[in-house]
Amino acid sequence: MNSNGRLKEKIAVITGAASGIGRATAILFAREGANLVLVDVQETGLKETLAAVKEAGGEAVIIPGDVSVEQEVKALIALGLNTYGRIDILINNAGITGRMVGLEEQDGEDWKKVLEVNLLGAVYGIKHVARHMQERGSGAIVNTASVAGIRSGAGGNAYSASKAALINFTQTAACDLGGSNVRVNAVCPGLIETGMTKPVFDYARSSGKGAKLGSRCELRRYGRPEEIAAAILFLASDEASFVTGQALAVDGGNTASLNLPGMKF
Repeated sequence: MNSNGRLKEKIAVITGAASGIGRATAILFAREGANLVLVDVQETGLKETLAAVKEAGGEAVIIPGDVSVEQEVKALIALGLNTYGRIDILINNAGITGRMVGLEEQDGEDWKKVLEVNLLGAVYGIKHVARHMQERGSGAIVNTASVAGIRSGAGGNAYSASKAALINFTQTAACDLGGSNVRVNAVCPGLIETGMTKPVFDYARSSGKGAKLGSRCELRRYGRPEEIAAAILFLASDEASFVTGQALAVDGGNTASLNLPGMKF
């Protein structure tokens, strides 16, 4: 992929950067000229992403961390400020699915952990970068939500609820920060093959249902992390300078239909 320098000299923080969408975003941002702060609980994967970023010609620092712990999020924001002097972009991408069990088997701990990572992780990130961005009078924040936050059938109860809450928080945060020229948006991926969704793909393929993966969306396929990274790049770049408070579905048309491709007419 050729670079257009859309993020030249920008400083970007990316959570959940050890694999999948986070890694693809880090590599794309590096190619577009950004310097990066990368965080994830998976230290080995984080180091692999760092190597890929450097291979792409980028510069990055890494910090292992759990976004569900506010002090660790505060530390990663401080690392970005201490290393580069500013933060232009925050990508709240870290997320987990939680246990895939029936409603009657779920307990408070299942819900608590999912909400802490998927929702509070973004809350903490925005909280600790907001004042800096407001003082500078600019900033772009992108939260990785999901089509599961838009309609049912794309995730478990806790996961779907966390992503719906994240979309709403994206909107309220955009209203809070818009007066300081700080934009807050969300990207809502459909079915993407990543480390997080690996169990779904493994099950489908092992049971002979691999050909059905992605068949419920209008493009009749599942997506790639790079396709989500491209949407995140747009929302984080100056090309989206008049876009805030939006939840952009990148889902092959899944949320445009009743999950019955070709049956709308």
